[in-house]
Amino acid sequence: MADPIELKETIRMAGYACGFDQIGFAAAVPAPHTTEYQEWLNLGYHGDMAYMARKDAVRRRLDPTEALPECRTIIVTSIAFGPTPISELNTANPKSSGGRRLPIIARYAMGRDYHDVFEERLDCFAVEIETRVPGVRTKRYVDYGPVLERDYAQQAGLGWIGKNTMLINPQLGSHVMLGELLIDLELPPDDPFIPDHCGTCDRCVVACPTDAILPNRVLDARLCISYLTIELKGPIPEKLRPAVGQRVFGCDICQEVCPWNNKAATPSAWPFSLEPGQVFPVSEISTWSEELLALDDESFRKRYKGTALARPGRDGLLRNLAVGLGNSEDKAVLPLLNRMLEDPSELIREHARWAIRQLRETEESPENTLHE
Repeated sequence: MADPIELKETIRMAGYACGFDQIGFAAAVPAPHTTEYQEWLNLGYHGDMAYMARKDAVRRRLDPTEALPECRTIIVTSIAFGPTPISELNTANPKSSGGRRLPIIARYAMGRDYHDVFEERLDCFAVEIETRVPGVRTKRYVDYGPVLERDYAQQAGLGWIGKNTMLINPQLGSHVMLGELLIDLELPPDDPFIPDHCGTCDRCVVACPTDAILPNRVLDARLCISYLTIELKGPIPEKLRPAVGQRVFGCDICQEVCPWNNKAATPSAWPFSLEPGQVFPVSEISTWSEELLALDDESFRKRYKGTALARPGRDGLLRNLAVGLGNSEDKAVLPLLNRMLEDPSELIREHARWAIRQLRETEESPENTLHE
C-alpha cells in the first residue's frame, strides 16, 4: 500500500477535483462534544426534530463505527456558497425599490437543494478513491446523517465553532455547507483547528431576534427562525411571529453580522445553480402567496422538486408567508389574507387570522371588513 501520508494527499486532491472547497481528515473516534450533545437533547433544545433523539441515531452520532463498523477515518468536505450578488438572491432587503415586500430566504436555499449537490460530489469522490484503493468501503452523509459534523470539521482543521454554533473558516467565513465520507482506511488525521477567533465579539448573540443563541455556543433550536420556518411542522408560537419578520425560509442574521463573513473571500462560482431554463419560484411576497394558494400538495412538490423550499411543504411555506404578510404593515394584503382564511389547511387559516389581527392592530382601517 502507498505511504499513508502520500495516499491522504492524493485522496485530498481527488476530492478537490470533485468540486469541494475544503477537505480534511479526522480520526473515527467519538466527537469531542458528545456529552454536550446528549445534554442538548435532554434539555429538549431539538424541539420537534425527533429524528435527532432516536436511539439509533444517537448511537451513531456518539460513535461513527455504528454507521460503518469498519470506519477508521472521517473525511470532512465543505462547499462554500456565499456571499452571492444581491441581483441573484433578490432577498437581502425586504423592501424593493417599488415599495414591494420581498420574502427573505436563507442564501443557501436560493438554488438547487444542497443535499443533491453534495450527494453527487460525494459519490464522485467515493469513485475516485475506489480507483486508487480498490475494495475500499465508504459511506456518505450530508446533514441528514447522524454525524456531529461540525465537531469533526474542527478536528479535521476546517475551522472553529463560533458563538453562533456555525463552523467558521478564516478564509471562507461561515457560508459553507458540510458533507462527510466515512471510510475504512486508517489515514493520518489533519491537525485540529485550535484557535477561537470569536474573541469577545458577541454580535451574533445580540443580533438574534428570538434570543436563540445561548451561552457556551449552545443553540435553542425551538427559538431559531430557521427551525421555525423549516423544521417545525405545527404553528409558529405567537410570541415569536413578530420577530420572524419577512423571513419565510431560514435565517442568516447571525451570519450576516459576523465580521468573518465580511472579511471572507467570495467563491468564484455559485455552487447550487439551477438547471438551465429552471426559474427559481420566488417573487414579491404577496404574489408568491397567491401562486402557492393555487397549488395543491402534488403541484407544490412538482414545482419545488430539487430545491430546499420543498422541505416545509405547501402548508408550511404558506404558514410562513402568512406571518410575513402579517408583519408587512401593508393593508393592501388584507384581501389576500382573507383568501387564506378559506384554505383547507387549518395551519394556514390560523396564521392568516393572526396576520389580519396584526395588521388591524397596527392601524384600524374601516374599509377592510373581513370575515374570520
